[in-house]
Amino acid sequence: MNTSPPKHDEDVYGWAIHTANLLRNKKMSEVDFDNIIEEIEVLGRSEQHELTNRLSLIIMHLLKWHYQPEKRTRSWQLTLEEQRIQAKLCLKVSPSLNSKLNEILENAYEIGKIKAKKETDLDENVFPQHCPYTFEEIMSDAFYPGPQ
Repeated sequence: MNTSPPKHDEDVYGWAIHTANLLRNKKMSEVDFDNIIEEIEVLGRSEQHELTNRLSLIIMHLLKWHYQPEKRTRSWQLTLEEQRIQAKLCLKVSPSLNSKLNEILENAYEIGKIKAKKETDLDENVFPQHCPYTFEEIMSDAFYPGPQ
């Protein structure tokens, strides 16, 4: 039976548990710091990706709500409510993402616009080139754009 520690590139879960135990027991000379650094960077990027994804879903539904008022459904409204809560949780867990909101919103709008084009079959020129909503509007439970 092999009792050598798991390698990062062969078993990330096993490596993570083993590394956590080494850190817990303060066995610093045995710790794989290069891969710890890599995993921490990946974790940070995944938090940013999570917020971008949540915001892109909100933006997609806001665009659909705005540009297809005749097709509005309760499902769209509930999706907006859920995704707004999820985005707020992302920012609560990782408040430093607030410093990257401009970049995140730009990316989220591009993704949300593509998703809205796919779901609505509207001409791509219907949607503005840049996000027509502020971050505050996107996150506001009371904000629903377009004709009422």
